[in-house]
Order: sequence, then structure tokens, then C-alpha cells
Amino acid sequence: MARKLELPDQYLEQIGPHGAKVKLELLADSFLHRRGKLILVTATTPTMSGEGKTVTAIGLAQGLAQIEKKAVVTSRQPSLGPVFGMKGGASGGGLSQIEPSEKINLHFHGDFHAIASAQNLLAALIDAHLFHGNDLNLDPDRISWSRTMDMNDRALRQVSIALDSKKDGAGRRSGFVITAASEIMAIVALATDRRNLRKRLESVVIGITRDGRPIRGRDLEATGGMMALLADAILPNLVQTTDGTPALVHTGPFGNIAPGTSSVLCQEMGLRLADYVVNEVGFGSDLGAEKYFDIVMQQSGITPAAAVLVTTVQGIRNQGEGRIDRGLPNLCKHIEILKGFGVPVIAALNRFPGDADADLKQLADFCSQHGAASAISEAFTKGGSGAKELAECVVETIAANPLPRVQPIYSLDESLTEKIRRVAQKIYGAADVTISDQARIKLDQFTQWGCAHLPICVAKTQYSFSDDPKLLGAPTGWTLHVTDALLSAGAGFVVVVTGNMMLMPGLPKVSRAASIDVDDAGRILNV
Repeated sequence: MARKLELPDQYLEQIGPHGAKVKLELLADSFLHRRGKLILVTATTPTMSGEGKTVTAIGLAQGLAQIEKKAVVTSRQPSLGPVFGMKGGASGGGLSQIEPSEKINLHFHGDFHAIASAQNLLAALIDAHLFHGNDLNLDPDRISWSRTMDMNDRALRQVSIALDSKKDGAGRRSGFVITAASEIMAIVALATDRRNLRKRLESVVIGITRDGRPIRGRDLEATGGMMALLADAILPNLVQTTDGTPALVHTGPFGNIAPGTSSVLCQEMGLRLADYVVNEVGFGSDLGAEKYFDIVMQQSGITPAAAVLVTTVQGIRNQGEGRIDRGLPNLCKHIEILKGFGVPVIAALNRFPGDADADLKQLADFCSQHGAASAISEAFTKGGSGAKELAECVVETIAANPLPRVQPIYSLDESLTEKIRRVAQKIYGAADVTISDQARIKLDQFTQWGCAHLPICVAKTQYSFSDDPKLLGAPTGWTLHVTDALLSAGAGFVVVVTGNMMLMPGLPKVSRAASIDVDDAGRILNV
């Protein structure tokens, strides 16, 4: 893989027989400058089983390689929550996987564990500070920093801690978030180098003093320890697809409650090593793609050259409650969202077994009528050859639109409430927004602290444009309900919680843990 990318040996640190870490010094090499085009892969509103977005992204990179383009796919590392929950692993499938998939879906190179350890180190330092006298005068009831673990566990959403203590903060309420939603995950995903990582870790707000001042990570002298825990985790991972196309896998923030994309570092590396970088973002264009344009692009300066919108017959039929024609407004809305950002759009019609040609043609015709090119993708069953038509369509679209005027949906100079309103109305199609008293007090406080210039990261259900997962299609006339707001000062955004969205998912009644196993030879099964 390193030879295919012409990656100099001094920037590679091999980890076992199937993977390697890529050193950050690569980004300072004057002979390796940004030359590639970034292709953003998003989707229409998914079903609970997903629409094959990751498979399509991997297949597109394979298809680009088949038409003799130098390509790399940049992907998030899967979270153990979905792996053992309902959806399963997220390293692709069939003939379009990132290998070794069972390792990537589980512990991989230990990055998730390092990120969780850094988050939990700071949490432990906070409670130690309270125990040893609370010199910073922290208000125990207003500590916002949570602990984390990479598992769906609803019992940990709200907990009482320090029950055996008689010191300040004894028995205080706290909680856990899943690692993919933790601020440290977002920080590593958005950091541009070690110096930037350090600055972000120093800037995190962990709570408030009794007289209303924010307390940051640097106030607890936590930065050095967290930097040490993240020393290897900040390095992107080089692996390969099923057919030997290079892949960079790094970080794993969720797309419905976090930035939802692979690390800026691995994207920057890809843009220096390949002509085309295929970058998957979480869930639909209303979530992962919106967060990319409004958060990641504004922080990193990386501008997508095109967006691939993955859609399926089953997904559109689901949005139409059994009828494709009634689900087409959902497809139309996603095309409009992407066009609103100014990016050229290509629809990837991910073919499932049993899909009728007439249904696929109906989707293709609809895309054409709404100004989006389209191509059928059969990457799952055919690998790169099944995505060759899609790859050619993407290359042709980029060549025809070499300098698209891509822009975020809002300006960072706008107020936090105006940013919320813009995303709600321009992206989701809401008629109005209500903000709870709790959320409004916090937004006002963040503004007083000088954080109004930050972008917003909306935590919202992935199953609907609205905050109600049962409201399908492309609903209008509805109201977005903002229930809470959280400051991620180190990551550089404000989390806006809507509806009943939780930052710690729960396991279903029958989870995938029941089917995962290891045979007598040590092979991991059914991950």
C-alpha cells in the first residue's frame, strides 16, 4: 500500500502484518503538497440497516483504481456500539471491504481505547481535584465533562458518583457518553497537528466555578497526560481494501451527534498522496455532510470537489411508507441540500439483490430531472468493477466543474441561535425552531464567554429530516425542538441537542453480541 501511494519509508510505522501508522512528519514534506480532489460520500435518509454508504465509498475508490486513477479511501473506524448493537460493523462488505475487517471493527490499533482513556483521565482529575479541596471553586452541580466508554449502555446515561466521599462533590450526578460522541474523539478528528491537538486539549471547558467562570483542561494541568495517551492515536492508520486499494482509517465520530467523518489528518495525507480521496461521512446529507461543510471544511480548509449521494430502492420506498413515488421527495430534498452548498452532485444507486430494473430507472430518471448525474453501483457483489461506471461519472463531473463555489450554510459571525435557525430551515426544512429554557440559558452563557463564533453540531435522529424519527419523507410545517446545548470548546463547536436525542445509545433486546464468536483456531466470526 505504501508503494502504491509512493509513501516514503521514513513516514511509515508498521503495526503487525496488515496495517501501519503514518507519521505526521509527512505533512511537513515540501515535496508532498495538496494535489488531490476530495469526494464526499453521503446518503439519503437511511433505514435501520443502512443503505451501503461505506460499501459504496470503498467501491468507488476501487472503481477509480480500475480506471487507472490514483485513489485512496479515507474512512472512520467503527464504534463497538453498533458492532455489538443492531447495525453491525462499518468496514464495508462483500467485495468492497477494508481489511482486516474483523480487526478494524473491534480493537484495531487501539486508538479508541486511547481516546477513551484521555477523556476519562480528565474526568478522574476533576473528581480528584474536588476530593483534595477544590481550589478552583468548581461548582460540582455544573461540571459538564463526562466519562466515556465505547459501548451502548443506557444504564450509564445518568449516574451518581463519589457515593463513599464526604468531600465537595460527593454523590454528584454525572454520566457517560459513547466514545464516538466524546469531545476527545472530535478533537482528535479535527486536530491538524500535535501543536493544534495540545491547544484544543487545553481549551476544553470541564465546568463552571460557583461565581460563573469557565474552567478549562489547562487549569487542571491535564494536557500533558492526555497528550501522552494520544501520542499514537493521533497517527492515521494505513490499511487496504479487499482488492488492494489503499485505505486510511482514523477516528470515528458519529454523524448524528458528532462531526461524522474521518480525521482531518488522514484526509490531508490522502490529498498529498493520491489524485482522488474518497471520504465517507455519517448518515444522510442533513447530518454528516452538513457537519462537514459547516464544521470540518470551515476549520480545515479542505473543500470537496464533488458529493456522491448514495441511495437505494429500499431506502426511498421506506421513506414513502412502501411506495417509491411517495418517497422521492426525500431524494429530492437531499439533492437540494447538497446543491445548496454549491458542490456537484452524483447519485450512486446502490443495487440490492432483488431490485427491479424499472425501480432503479425511476430513481435515475428522477435524479436527472433534478440536475444530478447518477450511476448504478454494485460494489458489494462485484467490487471495483461494480463501481467502475460510478467512478467514471464522478471523474467526468469533477472535470466538467473544476472550480465549484462551495460554501457553508451560515457565516461564523452569525449568532448561535441564528445558526440553529439556518440549519433547521435551510437543511431540515423546518418551519420554526423552539429552544428550551435550559438550552437558551446555556447558549447565552457560551456567547458571554466569547464562543458565539463557533459552528454548531446538531445532535438529531438520522431517520428523519425532523427531530421525530417517525416523520418520514420530506416533511414541511414542523418545528425543531432544541432541548439542550453543550460546549465543545476544544473541538471548536457547540453541540445542539434536539428532540429525545441521547449521546449514549442503548442495546436492543436481541443484540449482535449473541452471534459474534471465536472458533477454536482463533478466528473471529460474524463481526
